[in-house]
Amino acid sequence: MPAWAPERALALALAVLGGAASAQTTADLVSTTAFRVCSDPAAWPASSEDGSGYENRIAELLAKELGRPVEYVWYPMSSGFLRNTLNAARCDVIVGYAQDAEIVLNTNHYMTSTYVMVTKADGPLADVTEMSDPRLQEARIGVVAGSPPATHLARLGLLDDIKSYELFADRRHDSPPDMMIADLESGETDVAFMWGPIAGPMVVQRHPSLRAIPLLHEAESPRLSYRITMGVRQGEDAWKRELNSLIRRHQDEIDAILRDSGVPLLNDMGTELKAEG
Repeated sequence: MPAWAPERALALALAVLGGAASAQTTADLVSTTAFRVCSDPAAWPASSEDGSGYENRIAELLAKELGRPVEYVWYPMSSGFLRNTLNAARCDVIVGYAQDAEIVLNTNHYMTSTYVMVTKADGPLADVTEMSDPRLQEARIGVVAGSPPATHLARLGLLDDIKSYELFADRRHDSPPDMMIADLESGETDVAFMWGPIAGPMVVQRHPSLRAIPLLHEAESPRLSYRITMGVRQGEDAWKRELNSLIRRHQDEIDAILRDSGVPLLNDMGTELKAEG
């Protein structure tokens, strides 16, 4: 899923972006004068036109190392995103893209994250860590339609009292993550299952009365943790290698940006939280 990425608006890191691949994919399309980023203008906390998203901060870090200014092409993360941005050669990199998304060329991953359960920090479900917890049988649950947690909920028979939210939306006008958080705070739902790189920063930065609990113990498919890469045009292997080198050399700084933002970071296998340092 994408930025988002998984549901990430991800979704970071998990959404499938519309548009056929361009036939022209040679490396000479990459700008040598600017770090040109394809991005959603309203996908905070990942990306935002005001520059406050963690992807914006990562872009600034890498652009500084390249000695180039950041230039954005803004387009909502919805049908046509890829066709009208990266494949149109208007920009050269998508900062957040799920690994193994074959419609782009993926760099090495720069983070592994997971879906989370969000609930009130002082509520009766604040210590739940597994979706099979019996207490969820009586809970009012919010989940994004078609997301991996929805499949787990169906397997566990937890669809009787559920509120479903859209997977794809233009967040300039309709923001499912904000709706999910608002429903939790109003008491319309008791828990919400959300993509961690979206929910974690929302909780840490704007909704401290809530708690985001990483889902680390779900053994059944589909998996809930994903590796997030950067996406470039197919065939641009030299550009991919240059970005891989930047990611490798600045991984600690990227981790610091993500942690500061509230993104839950996992080890490469997605089995536990990533150790600091």
